[in-house]
Amino acid sequence: MTELPDENRATELRNKVVDQLAEDGTIASPRVDAAMRKVPRHLAVPEASLDEAYSTYDPVITKRSENGTHMSSVSAPQVQAMQLEQADIRPGDNVVEYGTNGPNAAYIAELVGDSGQVTTVDIDADAVARATRFLAETGYSHVRVLTADASGGVPEHAPYDAIVVTIGAWDIAPAWRDQLSEGGRLVVPLRIRSLTRAYGFVRQGDHLVSSSAHVCGFVPMQGEDAHDEQQLPLGDGVSLRFDDGPTVAPSPLDEVLRTARAETWTGVTVGRTENIGTLQMYLATMAPGFCIMSVDPDSNTTVVEPSNRGFSPAAVHGPNFAYVLVRRTPDEKNVEYGVHAFGPDGASFADEIADCIRAWGKEHRGGPGPRIAIYPADTPDDQIPGDRVIDKKHSRISVTWSAA
Repeated sequence: MTELPDENRATELRNKVVDQLAEDGTIASPRVDAAMRKVPRHLAVPEASLDEAYSTYDPVITKRSENGTHMSSVSAPQVQAMQLEQADIRPGDNVVEYGTNGPNAAYIAELVGDSGQVTTVDIDADAVARATRFLAETGYSHVRVLTADASGGVPEHAPYDAIVVTIGAWDIAPAWRDQLSEGGRLVVPLRIRSLTRAYGFVRQGDHLVSSSAHVCGFVPMQGEDAHDEQQLPLGDGVSLRFDDGPTVAPSPLDEVLRTARAETWTGVTVGRTENIGTLQMYLATMAPGFCIMSVDPDSNTTVVEPSNRGFSPAAVHGPNFAYVLVRRTPDEKNVEYGVHAFGPDGASFADEIADCIRAWGKEHRGGPGPRIAIYPADTPDDQIPGDRVIDKKHSRISVTWSAA
């Protein structure tokens, strides 16, 4: 006979997690605080220890593919609390969650109360079974648990006051907007140019307008709207990842790493604890041909010398390629941003990317980041305001940068 978990210790750990999230500012509302203290999330992951189940900032991975890729998880309490605050769920709301494992649906059920409705959906039958068992065991059997592809939504229970997506999405499915009430809230981990943020959106007529954004990571969406980045190898173990497909044919870059390397430094320095999420997003949305460079860990190349071999912001324009790196300042307290570039016009391309970094440092550093709006794919250009429009399968994403 298996030994039952120490419920007193589980309660103690649960309260410790919530105390920590309230202290770091993730939890701001008393109702989210109360919901997260009540739900025994450890019962959803009996294969994990109590310490693992109540790790404040770490998820519990519940399913992996044959090659080890994470396919399903119970998100970290910090991420769940963050999304619940973004969704602003109220008593009596009708809420649907896409991506399930149980605890988050229980939190939502606490927030909507007896007068509300909760539907939780997953394409993975194993996740649905786990959620069904957990919700029944913990007294939330009134939550609807469905097996379905999130891209189609759940029209039979719409309209929704809030939609919470807990899987990484590359695009906004039309059903999510269409099944959301006017003024309703959509919270979704949306990938824009390889950078994922948990965005809070509000429906305004035919489009969605962002109200919040937080850096995050989620297992990717499966099904009809799954989307993979495209790889472009440059040789020497160096490759580029394009989220929306390469902006040039591969052939102009065949020998780009054989050209002389240009180097320029921007004079833009940041402290080691400064949040640079807006810099990454500024480059992603404003630099031409943005992509991510990675270098095989087994490669001995010295042609490129990135600060992070697994993730370096980069850009491509015609036969030219550049990536961003940092170096420590003489006082060792900060780092300065620089650019390495290759190609026939490498020096001028390095200056162009450096100017982009300087523009962020002068105009947007310390600001709230861009305003993101999501329009239907057939929306004409003259009806979409903003500094940049990014086209996807179902939507056109407007990006507007205002001064900090």
